[in-house]
Amino acid sequence: MPQIERHPDALAALGLPPDHLPRHIAIIMDGNGRWAKARGLPRLEGHRQGSQVVRAVLEESARLGIEALTLFSFSSENWKRPPQEVAGLMALYESSIHDSGQELIDNNIRFRQIGRREGLPESVLRAADDLTGRTGSNTGTTLVLAVNYGGRAEIADAARALAQQAVSGARDPESIDEESLAEHLYAPDLPEPDLLIRTSGEMRISNFLLWQLS
Repeated sequence: MPQIERHPDALAALGLPPDHLPRHIAIIMDGNGRWAKARGLPRLEGHRQGSQVVRAVLEESARLGIEALTLFSFSSENWKRPPQEVAGLMALYESSIHDSGQELIDNNIRFRQIGRREGLPESVLRAADDLTGRTGSNTGTTLVLAVNYGGRAEIADAARALAQQAVSGARDPESIDEESLAEHLYAPDLPEPDLLIRTSGEMRISNFLLWQLS
């Protein structure tokens, strides 16, 4: 990713009024495997090509001043895929984190990962935690990667946290409402998505950001 140039003419050139831009864009990244199969290529090659598209989308989002970009990278259901493909995806993710770290810092982009940590390789967790810390003070676009993520699991985790507070006496059960549950989601500080894109063209949410997209 080159150094991103932000200037007021960027929106005007695209005919986009600043007040009409989405604050938060959510993208379900699928169809990479089918793209590769249609071309006689290994499925992992489709994922590699998809990662290059992500860089272009992130660059443009940062240039336009989009607050947050959340990408559904690896679903909690994706563990059912062939072990070789899963291992390849994890290796690709880890290498992408290492390769893009300095570019994110140079372009004032903040990195976050959401989803359950259980089951993810330790090396992936270390790389993600390191990049989260290194970019934590950045103030530009927030790139959120949903890895080992499920929308129902996120809501269940939030409910469990509230239940634990109630059991310990730290919270009155009567105080639990929509606002308190939302505060215990994985990234409660981000605005809710204004725009959802599914790259394969299918019209399904597929357990992605269920609370936020409602």
